[in-house]
Amino acid sequence: MSKFRLFRRWSALAAPAVLLGVVSCSSASDSADRAQPSNVTATVGSEPDDPVGTGSVDPTISVDPTIPIELVQPEGFSTVTALITDADGEVCEVCLWLADESGERSRGLMGVTDLGTPMGMVFEYDQLHDGSFYMFQTPTPLSIVWINQDGDLVGSTDMSPCLDSPAADCARYSPDSPYVLAIEVFVGGLEPLGLVPGAHVELIPNSESVTCQSNAGV
Repeated sequence: MSKFRLFRRWSALAAPAVLLGVVSCSSASDSADRAQPSNVTATVGSEPDDPVGTGSVDPTISVDPTIPIELVQPEGFSTVTALITDADGEVCEVCLWLADESGERSRGLMGVTDLGTPMGMVFEYDQLHDGSFYMFQTPTPLSIVWINQDGDLVGSTDMSPCLDSPAADCARYSPDSPYVLAIEVFVGGLEPLGLVPGAHVELIPNSESVTCQSNAGV
C-alpha cells in the first residue's frame, strides 16, 4: 500500500472539497494514442548517474505501426489518482498505475504493451531519490517526468529503446535534482496531460484502488 510520506499535502477530509473544481483529463486521454504500446523500464541502483538527455526530446524516436504487438497490461499493481496543474493553472485528474514498492519499481512496465485505462505509471519513493532509469529490452519509447517533494517538475525526457546491448551499456536517464516521483507515459504523452515545465503534481491521499476511479482520466 502506498504511504505518501513525503507527498501527502491534503487531509482525507480536504480532498473531496478540492476535487469539485477539477476536470478529468478525458481530452488528454483522447489526444494520446491509446493503441500505442507501453515499454519496459527499471530503476538502476541508488547511485547517481550522469544525467542523459534530461529535459530533451529525441527527434529520432519513432514507432513502426506495421509491427504486430501482443497487448499485455500491467499485473499486480494498484492504481492511484493524481492531480496535475499545468503552467496555466488548469487542473486535471489522472489515473496512473502505482509502483511504490521496491519490487514494483524494479519491474515497472516490463513486458507491458497496453496501459489499459490508466494514462501511465507513477514511481513513488519514500524519500528523495537520485537513481536513473534505463530502457533495457524496451521495444517502444517512453516519455518520463521527475517530480520533487514540493510537487514541481525537475526534469523530463524521451527514452529510446535498448534492445541489442547489455543492460550495462543502455543509456541512463535522470534529472538534475533528486525526486520523489517519476511518471512514465507513452512517448509524446506528457504535454496532453499538462506535464510540462511549470506544472505541479500531487497524489491524492486514500485514492489507491485496484482499478481507476470513474472520474480520474477516463
